[in-house]
Amino acid sequence: MNQVHCVHCGGLLSASTHEQCRNPRTALEPPRYCPQCARRMVVQVTPTGWTARCSRHGETSSSDSVPTG
Repeated sequence: MNQVHCVHCGGLLSASTHEQCRNPRTALEPPRYCPQCARRMVVQVTPTGWTARCSRHGETSSSDSVPTG
């Protein structure tokens, strides 16, 4: 069974609403934890975006993320 973790705190995203990490401030922040394994990621923020790298699952960037809204 695949578990999904919060990219801001590393906690499990389950049936709970996980409200403390869903606010306007965190919507603009890059992910800090891998959603697949909850490992802390190496994050680099630049004026044009961000990249985040998990030692097990590779790299993602702001250009990979889909805008919501």
